[in-house]
Amino acid sequence: MYRRKFECQLTLINTPKNIMPKFTNAKKLNKTTIKNIPEDKPIIYRFLNNSNKELYTGIAKRNRTQDRLIEHLDIKKEKIPGATKIKIAQIPNIEKAKKLEKSLIKKLQPKFNIKNK
Repeated sequence: MYRRKFECQLTLINTPKNIMPKFTNAKKLNKTTIKNIPEDKPIIYRFLNNSNKELYTGIAKRNRTQDRLIEHLDIKKEKIPGATKIKIAQIPNIEKAKKLEKSLIKKLQPKFNIKNK
């Protein structure tokens, strides 16, 4: 089933040191929004607050994207305080997603990511 609300073809932006994915516009973080996220590829997701400040960056594997994001809403130890928006980018494979996640965490230094991950 293809959903258009979160259509995000992988568009890579070339930067001098690495390749960064193009993220969707920020969407409201809730279960309805999450249910519209495609599951056919791994994703990198970024949680933001109302001021668009980066709070957390993570990855979710193919066929588990929605479950992983709902964990952040439902499981107490996984909640990100103040997160109200989400941005996602689909990535071709999990290895590339892990490298890009690490690079984004280093660059953006989100408040709730563990340092030196």
